[in-house]
Amino acid sequence: MGFRDRFYTPQTAKALLSWRILVGLGVGVAMAAAGLPVGVAIGVGVAVYAASVGAAMPNGTEQANIDPFVLSEPWRQLMQQAQGSGRRLRSIVSDGDSGPLKTTMEGIADQLEHGLNEAWEVARRGDEIDDAIRRLDPTALRSKLATLQERAAASPSPEADAAIDSVQRQLSTAERLKEQSAATAASLRLTQTQLDELVARASEVRIGAVDTVSYEREVTELVVKLEALHQAIVETRSE
Repeated sequence: MGFRDRFYTPQTAKALLSWRILVGLGVGVAMAAAGLPVGVAIGVGVAVYAASVGAAMPNGTEQANIDPFVLSEPWRQLMQQAQGSGRRLRSIVSDGDSGPLKTTMEGIADQLEHGLNEAWEVARRGDEIDDAIRRLDPTALRSKLATLQERAAASPSPEADAAIDSVQRQLSTAERLKEQSAATAASLRLTQTQLDELVARASEVRIGAVDTVSYEREVTELVVKLEALHQAIVETRSE
């Protein structure tokens, strides 16, 4: 499905005229109250609204080929857990009786599938960061730095100082990458916890014990978080 086909669907129409309008309006008002220019605040509100609608649209692309076993830890385990949660949700939905509620739940499951694809891209990037850290080999760099500093103390020279500076910059790069990796993994763990909670409540939604509108909103919010995390990772790659 192209974007036009995905846009002109009942699922998208429902998303356009939903609580997402209030979310975008609320964000815009909050930004204006925080001191942002009115035009900028409106733009932020519209962007949040558009992002939430986009997350609710049917996924017109092929599903990513998610293979956790090509990743190192902790990314492998995180993606295995995410896939397991997705399968549990599909199983809960498939066990429901045919009807409007099941159709709605299937749409929610499709939306969550998009979120899993976003998580996969984040995990792949996290694995790439860890691989870069391994190639830098901070332990070896620290040993090399200590040796260079000993030599510079015994025989100072501009060349020795330059070599020390070079190794220190490499160590700084490794530390920045480690911080980024840790922050990304922490964010994915949080979304996984939220995903597990949503899946646990899916049985209540299936039997009509929980409002599907609020449930769908929470799923959308989780997907938007994963999209934002993916975008943040992409931006750091281009820096």
